[in-house]
Amino acid sequence: MDTIKKKAMRFDTEMRRRIIVSVTNDLVTDQRVHRSCSALYDAGYDVTLVGRKLRDSGPVERVYRTVRMRLLFNKKAVFYAEYNIRLFFRLLFSCADAYYANDTDTLPACYYAALIRRMPLFFDAHEMFPEVPELVGRPRVKRFWMRIEDRIFPRINRKGRAAVTVCQSIADIYRERYGLNMAVVRNVPMFYAESHDDMTDGLLDKLPQGKHILLYQGAVNIGRGIEWIMDAMPYLDDCHFVVAGAGDEYNLLKQRAECEDLRDKVTFLGRVAPEKLHSLTKHASLGMSLLENRGLNYYYSLPNRLADFVQAGVPVLATDFPEIRRVVEGYGIGTLVPPVVFDIERLQSEPPDPKLLAKTITDTLVFWQSMPEVEKKNRFDKAAKDLSWENDKKVLLNSVDTIFHR
Repeated sequence: MDTIKKKAMRFDTEMRRRIIVSVTNDLVTDQRVHRSCSALYDAGYDVTLVGRKLRDSGPVERVYRTVRMRLLFNKKAVFYAEYNIRLFFRLLFSCADAYYANDTDTLPACYYAALIRRMPLFFDAHEMFPEVPELVGRPRVKRFWMRIEDRIFPRINRKGRAAVTVCQSIADIYRERYGLNMAVVRNVPMFYAESHDDMTDGLLDKLPQGKHILLYQGAVNIGRGIEWIMDAMPYLDDCHFVVAGAGDEYNLLKQRAECEDLRDKVTFLGRVAPEKLHSLTKHASLGMSLLENRGLNYYYSLPNRLADFVQAGVPVLATDFPEIRRVVEGYGIGTLVPPVVFDIERLQSEPPDPKLLAKTITDTLVFWQSMPEVEKKNRFDKAAKDLSWENDKKVLLNSVDTIFHR
């Protein structure tokens, strides 16, 4: 009987369409890609996710296969060159039925391997890659990535190929620029069933009691407005600012908090596991999502943390950018603040007045404290139902399915 079951399972695996999904990160914290791969796996695809392994990369346990390449270079142009060359040859000699590229930095290898082998190709643009903050002020590097998009994007809109992106604004730009039709798969979390279980695992013990928690969660990178909130904290005696996440600016900002004697005002938690983070988020009084206008990528972004705050029933304070406004005003789940002016030549922005920002935070907290619980619950229940992965994964699966109808 066991032999029959094993043969049946092997037959089922052989009948599944095999998709190789590619990213340039180490897979550990990329929740969007994990959700996409899980949705494909549950829909019957045989999924292999390819990324890279760093020295400090943690373990990865997934229901689908994962491959992490150890590279000689981990920064700048040589990294992207080595990664795409290695990925190209891996794809060229792999057993696969389709290639799935996440972002423009994996697209060259996937596109040319698919072209040579005449294989279906799927492209998932998490952002406008040439507009990422790291390329602001680096025109030559930006032009290089734009040339890649200029060459490949017009050729994606063909049979056996399809593309999605994270918001309608980016989809509209690429349709106008390249004639590329992209479905929208938002960067939203899975729906969390209401639970009263506390899974913070001691995180709350690190925070002062009786204070309003202002929570930032996500990558601690440049242009995320974290330092603006730190500047406002001396004027917010009844609040405590919590930063949950890691990134390029993490050590610098943590050191700054210590040097400016903000240790009683700001807590840096580092990376937090998703289930612990969701449990922590429910204890927050206000979710923070302030961004600098560092290029179109930030301007048209719809940060995943907004949907995470919605799922936890936490109002937000966010920058008034188009996609963010569409959610915050559309569902009435927070307050928008005007964007600051970014000086492209000096690569810096004029920060908001700390006292004015502190007043905005205080006024927002008072507003939500005075709102009837029934009204608040109705707003967040509607937003949580709409902003959930259960809706957007249907768009993803339908889009992937089209590449096999050649």
